[in-house]
Amino acid sequence: MIPPPGGFTAEDFLGMSGLPPRTELIDGSLVFVSPREKWHSRVINLLLGELDRQAPEHLRADREMAVRIAKRQVPEPDVVVVDAAAYDRPEPSTYYHTADVCLVVEAVSPDSEDRDRDTKPRKYAAAGITHYWRVENIDGRAVVYVYELDPASAAYVPTGIHHDALRVSVPYAIAIDLTAIGRRPGN
Repeated sequence: MIPPPGGFTAEDFLGMSGLPPRTELIDGSLVFVSPREKWHSRVINLLLGELDRQAPEHLRADREMAVRIAKRQVPEPDVVVVDAAAYDRPEPSTYYHTADVCLVVEAVSPDSEDRDRDTKPRKYAAAGITHYWRVENIDGRAVVYVYELDPASAAYVPTGIHHDALRVSVPYAIAIDLTAIGRRPGN
C-alpha cells in the first residue's frame, strides 16, 4: 500500500479494510504492531477489568479501540476510559473521538518503546486528553507511570510512579493491586 503525498488522513485510514489487527495511523503513516507478549496481554486484562469495575456510572473502560485525535493521527491505546454514552453509541463503531476519552493507557512492548514513551504522549496531550498512564515491565513486574495534562503548558506532567499497588483519585478513585497480574480474580 503506497501512501498518498502528505500521508494518509484519518478518513483514509478509518475507511480502509483488510488491515492487520491493531494497525495505527501515526503522522499519516500506517504502523503495524507486532504480536503481543503474555505480560502485555495480562497487564491489559487487569487494568481493563479494574478500571471498568471501579468506574463511576458515567465512565467505561474499553480495550484496543482507535482514537481519532487529529487529521493524520489515529492511535489505538491498549486501554481507554471513555464517557459511557460514547461506549454505548453505535456509530462510529470502530473508534472514539478525543472528546470521549478521559484516560489512555499504554503498556510498553519492545517494539513500542519510542511510541509509548514519546510520540503518543505528545499527541495525546496535544489532543487535550487529560490523563495518560504508561505501564513498563520492570523485571516481570508492572510499574505504572501516571501523568496529568498541565493546561498551561499543554503537556503531561508526572504525578506518580506506582509499584505493586496503584492508588489515584483522578480521573476517579482507583485502587489496583499490580501484583495481581496473571492471577485469576479472587485469588
